[in-house]
Amino acid sequence: MTYQETVSYLYSLLPAYHRVGNPAYKGDLNNTLELDRLFGHPHSRYRTVHVAGTNGKGSVSHMIAAVMQAAGWRTGLYTSPHLKDFRERIKVDGQMMGEEDVISFVEEHDALIRRVQPSFFELTVAMAFDCFARTEVDVAVVEVGMGGRLDSTNIITPELSVITNIGHDHMEFLGETLAAVADEKAGIIKEGVPVVIGETQDEIDDVFRVRALAMNAPVTFADSVFRCSLGSFSASRARRSFRLTDLRNSSVLRGYTPLGGEAQQKNIQTVAAAVELLSGSFGLGKEHFMAGMADVVASTGLLGRWQVLSRKPLTVCDTGHNREGLEYVMKQIKSTRRKNLHMVIGFVSDKDLSSLLPLFPRDAIYYFTRASVPRALDEKLLMAEALNYGLAGDSYPSVAGALDAARAAAGPYDMIFIGGSTFIVGDAL
Repeated sequence: MTYQETVSYLYSLLPAYHRVGNPAYKGDLNNTLELDRLFGHPHSRYRTVHVAGTNGKGSVSHMIAAVMQAAGWRTGLYTSPHLKDFRERIKVDGQMMGEEDVISFVEEHDALIRRVQPSFFELTVAMAFDCFARTEVDVAVVEVGMGGRLDSTNIITPELSVITNIGHDHMEFLGETLAAVADEKAGIIKEGVPVVIGETQDEIDDVFRVRALAMNAPVTFADSVFRCSLGSFSASRARRSFRLTDLRNSSVLRGYTPLGGEAQQKNIQTVAAAVELLSGSFGLGKEHFMAGMADVVASTGLLGRWQVLSRKPLTVCDTGHNREGLEYVMKQIKSTRRKNLHMVIGFVSDKDLSSLLPLFPRDAIYYFTRASVPRALDEKLLMAEALNYGLAGDSYPSVAGALDAARAAAGPYDMIFIGGSTFIVGDAL
């Protein structure tokens, strides 16, 4: 099989949550543990850092990996979902797993895959852990897919656990309240393993404290140790400055990040706390932290976080897709200098639009569309629902068509934003 045939084969054989939603969800670790046994427990051959949370966990995972790479460690990185290429999920020192490696893995283990019948996510975790062992990484940064307690990645015992924050996403699986969601994500906290909580949230902090106490796990709330402030984003340089203050001694670090989103303020605080706790085990210093922040896109290949696609008109995409994430995105759109605003948006069909559409500006021109995944919400249904919130525009059956229309209508000093769903951004890229 070719590489594309191999990926198509996996999609046809295994249920993938990012494509079909609920039918792909597995509420236990049985398949994951069986795959781990059959592959010889590969995750035990290298050290790991585990990253969970509702928003920011992808950026934080990439940042920590970038810092590790800056310090000279051979670093694996597992994230999900992918935007353009399946292999974005599995990287070593920023390089995607080779196409031939994906093909050989599937061909070699085809009988095993058919016998165990894992979900797409369960298999990709096994593939990543096996890849990291074969390529002899020193450390792997592993992003949780959903939740934590029952996530397929949760068979590792890491050097450090990180939980960025808790928000309103996947609540049909994780619980109807933020406390219930927090309890599921706290399931990654392991016996004696330090944990960083990225954001103090009064209504759920005790969930983490109680779990950490029960597991004898030292807990650090990043925003009680560090405070980050961001400068304005320079579209011409594709970067923004930051100022990181250590609240314990008032010392200050000044640096740059190519990640332009407002949410990176809290992410940088979280990474700073994580790097401090990892410094003894990995010899990480301030110079590695600063280099990782500055080079995160180049060194890890991170995509879709306030990513500037063109400058005249300013065209930006962002993968924020739940209420908390989109609040940051809308705040940044509001503060961006531009003339007219063009919004290319779409959602998956299981999103609560009543909590999302009120966040969007009414003074924009909308191009309602759908991503090329089965979960995508019909663009005409989205257009009709959006009208109830004063959002007006036309509908387009493909992201490419919607983006072409926006580019044709936009002037050089206008802004085009692409988002609402990770998969809309993936199609645009």
